[in-house]
Amino acid sequence: MSSVEIAIRSIQHYLYCPHRWGLLEIDKAWEENIFVTKANLMHKRVHDPKKNYISRGKKVFTSVPIYNDLEPYNLYGMTDCMELHENKNGISINGSEEKYQIVVVEYKPTKPKNQEYREDDLMQVFAQKLCIDFVFGGHCKGVIYYGDVKKRVTLPLEEHFQQYDDFLRKTLEEMRDYLKRGEIPPIRKNQKCSGCSMKDLCMPSMKKINDVRNEIEKIERASI
Repeated sequence: MSSVEIAIRSIQHYLYCPHRWGLLEIDKAWEENIFVTKANLMHKRVHDPKKNYISRGKKVFTSVPIYNDLEPYNLYGMTDCMELHENKNGISINGSEEKYQIVVVEYKPTKPKNQEYREDDLMQVFAQKLCIDFVFGGHCKGVIYYGDVKKRVTLPLEEHFQQYDDFLRKTLEEMRDYLKRGEIPPIRKNQKCSGCSMKDLCMPSMKKINDVRNEIEKIERASI
């Protein structure tokens, strides 16, 4: 493999904010806030192996490791949840006689306002699909589950496959270029930062100084 491996979760970080992704991946910086904590708690529950179960016509597995080592992807990661629905037009798993339609489910704590899903979240699920299709074959479907509204949203992954695939390849190329150069991407214009856990690390606030001379004298007195 000539290209750098990319974790699927980092694709969402990059598309949300390249500068934030650079702080995480290159500077190894990290900070949490209430939104990160809510997401962590949700994923902790979802990834519980006790959540695996088999019911009539469906098998559900959590924390399934997946990868795609083909160029230009070279992706790896882990699903929140992978469902196998019995379907005569589906694929067999591990040589079983039954055939299944695979559905990957990504859990998010909060549904975005005025839209069905965020594009960066969709691309995260699309990258999971590429890995699942590579490992198991077939054409995996993708779903986002929003915890606050307890609602599933089916994503149009197959309908716009080529568009998403082209965009993902371009994104991975950009990410690897920044990693190779060790360069943190600049902050984008009009980037929305109010809910970002890295806000204080990225743009630390400064105390307003009304009288510079007075502040210098305070420092000098403190050093005596």
